[in-house]
Amino acid sequence: MGAAHNPVVAAGIPTSVSALVGLAVLDDSGKSLGRVHEFAVDVEKDAAHVGALILRRREGGHMREFSLPVASLEQPGVSASKLRATAAPVPAGEIADFLLLERDLLDQQIIDVDGHKVVRVNDVDLVWEPAGDASQALGLRIASVEVGLRGASRRLLKGLPSLAVDGVSDRFKQRSIPWEFVDLIVRDPARRVRLKIDQKRLSKLHPSDIAAILEELAPAEREAIFTSLPEETAAETLEEVGPKLQKELLEGLDSDRAADIVEEMDPAAAADLLAELSEAHSEAILEEMEPEERQDVEELLEHDETSAAGRMTTDYVSVLQSATVADTVAALREFEGDPDTITEIYLLSEEEKLKGVVPLARLLMAQPETLVATLTDGHRVSCPVGAKDAEVAELFDKYNLRSLPVVNKDGQVVGAIHAEQVIAQLLEG
Repeated sequence: MGAAHNPVVAAGIPTSVSALVGLAVLDDSGKSLGRVHEFAVDVEKDAAHVGALILRRREGGHMREFSLPVASLEQPGVSASKLRATAAPVPAGEIADFLLLERDLLDQQIIDVDGHKVVRVNDVDLVWEPAGDASQALGLRIASVEVGLRGASRRLLKGLPSLAVDGVSDRFKQRSIPWEFVDLIVRDPARRVRLKIDQKRLSKLHPSDIAAILEELAPAEREAIFTSLPEETAAETLEEVGPKLQKELLEGLDSDRAADIVEEMDPAAAADLLAELSEAHSEAILEEMEPEERQDVEELLEHDETSAAGRMTTDYVSVLQSATVADTVAALREFEGDPDTITEIYLLSEEEKLKGVVPLARLLMAQPETLVATLTDGHRVSCPVGAKDAEVAELFDKYNLRSLPVVNKDGQVVGAIHAEQVIAQLLEG
């Protein structure tokens, strides 16, 4: 009936993709215009509503597709077995740029950011409602995606009377994600992946949660999400996945982008990662890195990865033993590494030899003019660059260490091993 025939459009009549697929669409005279095949959403203009139905009908021995704007439909009843339209559909033409709910959502994996996981879509809940303009036209809003058995049962029982389908599906608990909270990966005809995802929400996840999501996805979707992450978030995420996946993710990037991410990583983690790549690929990334970061990583690459030198990071905070608390706080503020790794400050002589260790908590409780040398606990535990994993682990266990300074043959501090690195080493074993 449209605006002229149906001046009042009731709001909130629920339906779903599975309920509408295959329904016949008739014109005012009762002639068939085709059957519902797809639901086209222009995500650039209005990602919350279906803009047009894609109909299929046979003409001249061939199955052809037509586009019918939702606004030209009459409002159906709750259990409608057919739809009526007030306008004739037009040849569908190019629909590559649209999100098609049947093709791009059903049985596909999407990211449930709130649940920190990847889920499979079994159905899409829709709602007939006013279009929201002055025309009183009909709109079809996307309400949520079904990820549980309720949606799966609807599709399994497709073809049975709607009351029977609802009677079975309603026995299952609803498991759905509101459409506004769905982070959607949209595929284009070339099967590349375009990301339609709330980057702010994704970036706020813990890197381990992002890593878990990446591990569940197929390579193309995984690459699309990873390349969309800010460099710092991408670096933290890389440190949370295994060597094989690290390698796959970096291989999907050009050397310049890979270098920007590797520069944000802990130097030890970066060295471990580059050691897993081919020599040519590793060199290409190193060449794109800033000189200071490149030097740190190249030095670590020269060491045996099962030694203290191979495990250590060059990201630590040190001050001269003559420094005050105020001086040390200033050094902390200038630290460019991961602040979460810093639990202790190393006190060094002019020759960069270890003279003491100050816990961060003790530093924060002292007055600015206090000499940090007065805050040490008197114990100085370190290990040589050649110390093996077992020796390092034994020192952490014996002295209940938070971090362990690594010294060269001249007794100079050249790096540090943090507790989480020892835990990772033990897990590898």
